[in-house]
Amino acid sequence: MSLRMVLIPSALVLLLLPVVSWAAPIAKPLFGRALPTPIAASTARTYLSELTVATPSNSPAYSRDQFKTWDIISGTCDTRETVLKRDGTNVVTDSSCKATSGHWVSPYDGVATDLASDLDIDHVVPLKEAWISGARSWTAAQREAFANDLTRPQLVAVTDNLNQSKGDRDPASWVPPLASFRCTYARAWVQVKHFYDLTVDSAEKSALQDLLSGC
Repeated sequence: MSLRMVLIPSALVLLLLPVVSWAAPIAKPLFGRALPTPIAASTARTYLSELTVATPSNSPAYSRDQFKTWDIISGTCDTRETVLKRDGTNVVTDSSCKATSGHWVSPYDGVATDLASDLDIDHVVPLKEAWISGARSWTAAQREAFANDLTRPQLVAVTDNLNQSKGDRDPASWVPPLASFRCTYARAWVQVKHFYDLTVDSAEKSALQDLLSGC
């Protein structure tokens, strides 16, 4: 009888411990939810070796209008608002699905903001880059699907002026300023190009090989 009286309080303490641990504060990670996790570096290296190396062609000339954005994804939420909700924390939207508040950290530079207006939705593989790498021969529907692709690691909310400075450059001339994100960026780039059977030029391939070797 005395043995049971000793064990029962101990069991109660053990049962309460998980409850106490759940109440402990949880540190906010630098990068919360973001673009879908890209393929592993080893897979990216294999995929890169399978991509066709070709000289980019801008004939016929690229036009932004060739890629329709943004699509309605659910209810009144378009692609941009869907990415903002995915990539942010504590995101609040109005009846039109516009983000009215929240917190975001741009993975390209680690810059935080509470204003959705500070953010652009970047196409990891830019639309013009896709065009000169093969998308010029696609149908309008195929280009629209590419421009609104939420399945591949192609769309991500980033600091607006940084996205504008990137423009349509490939990794031979632009990589994210935050070195710790460059491996993820290279893996995402290769995955998107491989899935859509886009070509790479020689300088682009060399830059990607260098990035992936450091993963």
